Amino acid sequence: MPLNADGDVGYGSVSAGPGTVGLPGLAGNMGGTETVPLLMPEPEPEPEPYRWKPLSKEELEITAGSPGWKKFRSRLVILFWLTWLAMLGASIAIIVQSPRPVAPKLRWWQKVVFYRLQPALLMDSEGGAVGGFEVMRERLPYLKSVGVGALILEGVFPKSISPSNLTELSHNIGTMPQFQQLLKEGHHAGMKFLLDLCDVEVLEQEPANTSEGLSDSSGYVQYSLKFWLEQGVSGLAICDTDAAYSEKTLMEWKALLQQFSEQDNERVLVVMETMDSFVASNVSSGGVNASLVELTTRPLLPPSAHPLSAAEVASVVEEGLQTPRTEWPSWTVGGPVSPELQRISMVLLMTLPGTPVVSDGEEVTPAENATVNAIGDEIFIQDEGKKWRSAIGLFQSLSEMRAREEALLFGSFTFLSFNASTSTSPTPPLAFLRSWGCVHFLVLLNLGTEPHALSPDWAPSLPEGGVFVTSTGMDRLGAVSLETLSLRPHEAIVIKLFEGGSYS
Repeated sequence: MPLNADGDVGYGSVSAGPGTVGLPGLAGNMGGTETVPLLMPEPEPEPEPYRWKPLSKEELEITAGSPGWKKFRSRLVILFWLTWLAMLGASIAIIVQSPRPVAPKLRWWQKVVFYRLQPALLMDSEGGAVGGFEVMRERLPYLKSVGVGALILEGVFPKSISPSNLTELSHNIGTMPQFQQLLKEGHHAGMKFLLDLCDVEVLEQEPANTSEGLSDSSGYVQYSLKFWLEQGVSGLAICDTDAAYSEKTLMEWKALLQQFSEQDNERVLVVMETMDSFVASNVSSGGVNASLVELTTRPLLPPSAHPLSAAEVASVVEEGLQTPRTEWPSWTVGGPVSPELQRISMVLLMTLPGTPVVSDGEEVTPAENATVNAIGDEIFIQDEGKKWRSAIGLFQSLSEMRAREEALLFGSFTFLSFNASTSTSPTPPLAFLRSWGCVHFLVLLNLGTEPHALSPDWAPSLPEGGVFVTSTGMDRLGAVSLETLSLRPHEAIVIKLFEGGSYS
């Protein structure tokens, strides 16, 4: 029941009635009503801070097997593979669209090393016991192992005052069956054969068989050349002093060679120059249409009655390196030089743009004061008590390097000059660069008798480091810094340059 029956004052209030004594001001001070609650509420406790607790094994199994988590995982896997495929596609697109050099298609005669050989000299070196063709057949594995790809056979036709028959071979070097066996084994080993006609007056020959309908010397020559092409010969070689070196004759021969050319065995015509290689030739000056000749062989060094000095070789080579070339050349060593300079010439021969032509014996160039020894088919040298080395090692190294490196086959050529501020030697070194894409080969030639250290400001655009590929001494190995490199006297070095400390 309500405590205040009158109902004037609500619950919890105390009224000062008229009979109340000593509390006259209570109701007035409180406004006639007591508003303070009788019970004070206790303060609410502050919430505890959140603490992360790992899921238990049971909770984890329940959560991982939930439908939401399965859906999240499947979408995450799909997103990963889509991202990976997008990155792969972007990488392929960048590689495809990035500019890169297009490798030209080289013909077989642009990729191989030619080797000039006289079978008669081989027979004489063996004491004349067997024919020259038989000795050549025994030497085929050796020639193939050192990198020879084509043989130019010299002196295979008989020499006599009367006109000789171009369909017959010189009897002192072998028979036709022996020659055919030589061609068969050589072709099986991947080697080509060319016949040298420089010593034969082909235009003065008379038809040997009138039944063939050959009424003039030109028809007889065509018949003879066709005979050898049918035997499997891959080309012919003539000299620029021959009477056959005329546009009319070359056009006839070119048409005949094209009849026997195949996709992997194109028949070629080679012209041997007998003049200074750095003087304009008949082919390049317009005397004969250059398109009629596949190879024009030029000597690196001019002919001379005495061995050329280092200064003479340096002068001629430097002039030749600065002469621009438009056609595909072919190089021989040329004039006589000392063994040290001939090794440098061999390096130059195998690293210049074009096809190298090496004469028999030039691949073996022992240094002065060296003891030469032969063991079987291998020739070795020993220099003043040093260990035995193969004298053909340099030639083999150069031929293998040229065969596998695109920069040395069809790369660009850049001559690098040593000015007066970087060289005080009377015979300054020579240098050039062969480049293809991001691959660069630096060829350094020191023909002088003094060592030469490279100046840091000689070629600032070149990479600072590289790796030795080969050298004339065959003793340069490993990485090299151009800032610390010093060329020895009569030394040639080939270096493969690389960027950023990488050998790639």
